[in-house]
Amino acid sequence: MNRAALHHGAQELGLDLSDEALHQLEQFEEALYVVNQQTNLTRVPREECWQRHFLDSLLVSSLIPIGVHVLDIGTGPGFPAWPLALARPDLTVVAADSAHKMTDFLRQFPLPNLIVAAVRIEEQRWSQEFDLITGRAFAPLAVMLEVASRACRVGGAIVPFRTPIEQPLAQAFPAEKLGLYLESNVLVRLSGTDVVRYFPTFRKQTRTPQPYPRPWAKIKKNPISA
Repeated sequence: MNRAALHHGAQELGLDLSDEALHQLEQFEEALYVVNQQTNLTRVPREECWQRHFLDSLLVSSLIPIGVHVLDIGTGPGFPAWPLALARPDLTVVAADSAHKMTDFLRQFPLPNLIVAAVRIEEQRWSQEFDLITGRAFAPLAVMLEVASRACRVGGAIVPFRTPIEQPLAQAFPAEKLGLYLESNVLVRLSGTDVVRYFPTFRKQTRTPQPYPRPWAKIKKNPISA
């Protein structure tokens, strides 16, 4: 792991990773790629893990208020949930994924502010429970917004990791159907690369109206569109 570059990249995001935090990240990386030899957890080459997994996970940090309850949908082996929880001990982070191989790995690295949930988000009855919901690799934008809407509290926000090419899609999405509105569009460059993450902030202004969220089969077959 490139400790110096990761530390510098985190500082650019307003985060100061301690030596202990960097050591924990190194241990996490080592275990991730040992397990990955037998069980597919990631396709990112190890030499890029510090940047494409750890630093990328922290790009959303500046959009997360202090002390809030965060849900990461489709966390995989823990991204962005685990690096966020490590770098932001003020947060309570729930890392949710339906694949037990992912959550079983993640449970090997407990943090006091991290909760690991082996669940399918579309089957959960979470309602008004989270201040902020994110996800780095979960479904098309319209699908993610619909399945996340009920779990987000009124006044909270859904802030997914997307790509800049999706900005027109986010701006055209009829968010009011889910009790949301598009509050802001933020672009953040991944340090040392030309990669840019797009973070649309969908603020929840009213409780999720009926009939949303619909059954999973209907959501996938007929995503909400403008």
